[in-house]
Amino acid sequence: MRILAALAGTAVIAFTLSEFFVAFLLPRRVKHEPRIARVILVAGWRVWRFLARRLSTRSGDTMLGFYGPLLLLFAIALWALALIFGFALLQWAGGSHIVRGGGGGFDDDLFFSAGGFLSASMQLSPSTAFARALFLGEAACGFGVLFVAIGYLPAIYQAYSRREVTVAQLAPRAGTPPSAGALLVRAGRRGGWPDLDLYLAEWEGWAAELMETHLSYPALAYFRSQHVGENWLAALTTVLDACAFSIAAAPERSEIEAAEITFSIGRHALADVSHVLRAKPRRSDPQRLSSADFDALWDLAARSGLDLGAKDEVEPRLKELRVGYEPLVSGLSWALELAPPSWLPLAEPETGQS
Repeated sequence: MRILAALAGTAVIAFTLSEFFVAFLLPRRVKHEPRIARVILVAGWRVWRFLARRLSTRSGDTMLGFYGPLLLLFAIALWALALIFGFALLQWAGGSHIVRGGGGGFDDDLFFSAGGFLSASMQLSPSTAFARALFLGEAACGFGVLFVAIGYLPAIYQAYSRREVTVAQLAPRAGTPPSAGALLVRAGRRGGWPDLDLYLAEWEGWAAELMETHLSYPALAYFRSQHVGENWLAALTTVLDACAFSIAAAPERSEIEAAEITFSIGRHALADVSHVLRAKPRRSDPQRLSSADFDALWDLAARSGLDLGAKDEVEPRLKELRVGYEPLVSGLSWALELAPPSWLPLAEPETGQS
């Protein structure tokens, strides 16, 4: 029995440390993520979302906002408890030599293991070389896990802050909630395609960083924006919408080079984040841009002063581009309970909008 406990304890410790290493220290690959973290992330969110949907819209959104931070704390606590349990099994397998004569039980080993992990003072003490070695090894693991976790939290909040600063900067240009229509109107009134392309170029770096940080820290996807009507998915989708319309409608490709690059990296970011979060592509229901909405969007862009190509060629080209990313947007929107943006602004932007 003690041999089985020793094997089980060793397996628990090895598995937990490997998962912790992959989750906190190893740069994450798109097709490989720690199993414990994945189960916690996906299963926990499904339960949390189920409960939030039973509340009012405002209360439900507030509840969903707690999930990201609580997930981090819960994951760290779970790893700590797994290590404490694993070392307690090893102490028990070694004969419970934490008191003279080896008369301690598993409850004493569990209490002693928790104290060793947290480096807390206690009346119990190891009485054999094996028990002392386990005690020192657990104390080292405890320091390592807690120090790495402490260093991890500032990194994830810095990534969150950088993401949200750019999302907030989109509001004066695309409105709240954001829309590609407002972004196009502003560009048409300010400087045409070159002005829009210059702005879209700034989003190339943001989309690349979002892809990198959300692969390394998947919990970031569940951190919601501080302002009502704003979220990272809506911001990225609005930029992709503007890129797609630019590629389809601009007469000269030389005027929309940055739009093509930003469109490519933005779509790549959506695909990778969808894979990590297990968000399957879905059809937009209702359709985000109907034929009537396209006509309204076309009129907005034309009245703003943008030089447009042939309408009968632009619409099918735009539809082709949308197929490449809108199902990913719909899948993430459903999975994360984040509202996708509209193509059209709630109200036509004023000429002096800044």
